[in-house]
Amino acid sequence: MASVEVILLQRVEKLGQMGEVVKVRPGFARNYLLPQKKALRATKENRERFEHQRVELEAQNLKRREEAQRVAERVAGLSVVVIRQAGEAGNLYGSVSARDIAEACTAAGLSIGRPQVALEHPIKTLGLTEVRIILHPEVSIGVIVNVARSPVEAERQSRGERGPAREAETDEEAGFPAAEQPTA
Repeated sequence: MASVEVILLQRVEKLGQMGEVVKVRPGFARNYLLPQKKALRATKENRERFEHQRVELEAQNLKRREEAQRVAERVAGLSVVVIRQAGEAGNLYGSVSARDIAEACTAAGLSIGRPQVALEHPIKTLGLTEVRIILHPEVSIGVIVNVARSPVEAERQSRGERGPAREAETDEEAGFPAAEQPTA
């Protein structure tokens, strides 16, 4: 398989650091790295241009990383609630996607976009799930996503209580008189 050499303009997870020349598949370069301005083709002219701009690019990257770290400190321990319908066993009717998490985070005061949510698989069950939010290629935070049927259930889950609300064990505990026992 043919590969293309590119110069990374920022850190790319599982690929390399800023300034590295890496070989990638042509489609990855053409469809993701180049349009997102994360890399340049590694031609002689681009290598020279990058070396001239390297100090400026590193300074911009450092400034953005420091801003991201300040935001990360400000919202450390963020927890968001997503209300969804679910069956008795706790399986959702549908799922919670990266878009839902981004909207919940934005409503909670952390303005992020869907691509910043690192969600391997959609959430399909009730409960608490930690999701990684990427604020900068070098800075990420964990956000607790509380998926519940109602705000009351979300509150119980955040306190660590499990399962549905405890039902009264017997009729007497519920305030009903004891059933008359037939006499033999």
